Amino acid sequence: MRTRFKNDMGYSDVTPKSAWLNRRDLLKGAGGASIAASLAGIADGAVLEASKSIYSTDEDPNDLEDITSYNNFYEFGTGKGDPARYAGELTTKPWSVVVDGMVGRPGTYAYEDIVSGVALEERIYRLRCVEAWSMVVPWIGFELSELLKRVEPSPGAKFVAFETLVRPEEMRGQKSSFVLEWPYREGLRLDEAMNPLAILAVGLYGEEMPNQNGAPIRLVVPWKYGFKSIKSIVRITLTDFQPPTTWNMQAPGEYGFYSNVNPNVDHPRWSQASERRVGSGLFARRMETRMFNGYEEYVAELYGDMDLRANY
Repeated sequence: MRTRFKNDMGYSDVTPKSAWLNRRDLLKGAGGASIAASLAGIADGAVLEASKSIYSTDEDPNDLEDITSYNNFYEFGTGKGDPARYAGELTTKPWSVVVDGMVGRPGTYAYEDIVSGVALEERIYRLRCVEAWSMVVPWIGFELSELLKRVEPSPGAKFVAFETLVRPEEMRGQKSSFVLEWPYREGLRLDEAMNPLAILAVGLYGEEMPNQNGAPIRLVVPWKYGFKSIKSIVRITLTDFQPPTTWNMQAPGEYGFYSNVNPNVDHPRWSQASERRVGSGLFARRMETRMFNGYEEYVAELYGDMDLRANY
């Protein structure tokens, strides 16, 4: 099925803001204090002005509750509700990102300088987790290529490496290295990073990014499994070699460097042919997973004749 993209569709066209704010109030009355508290940060946060994007899907976004209360962010714990429960402990202001490696303008860039002058867009993207669940998220952000062009990649640069913050006093999951080695690391080929679908997201549902979703700035690469979209970025390094990435180091037989969404290549322990849409109900029918998560027309040329089975 061909994905339809529209330049006149935003989350407000399908989900009125009052609906998801009212849902927060209902949670307070229903005893969902911890989740309601986690939603308060975004609902009371700064409104982000963003234009609509031609790359947005016309699928209905998930509710704010789904997006902010069902997460993988192991820095706060391994449970899906742990990020919403504990990410409020994270301080995100001030924030800066180190940009180094093979660039003409290395340095430590304040968050405010990174977003200054960029044209924010709303990108309603599908998110496909490697665990075979999915969401539709109305991100607010800008193309990663805008930042990379500003720092002037050297001619020999071939890859972009990313690192997440390490602050165990505020990110309680980092107090143990039993699950993962910190910092969390990810990477892309430079041509993948320059693709217009790859964005740095700074918000969702029209407001600042909630902590549990990767505040204040995170990567979103919608044609890859969700773990590639690294959260709470503090370092971006351009290199001429493929950088080590966390899940590939942890289990190289299960998680490859590329990890493009591919329904024809199963995870060693489960099928990737279908997915469960979060919020669709316990007995809802599973959806067929699409090649490159439905973004094939925009990214397939990046891989040419590459055997994607060998680069899971």
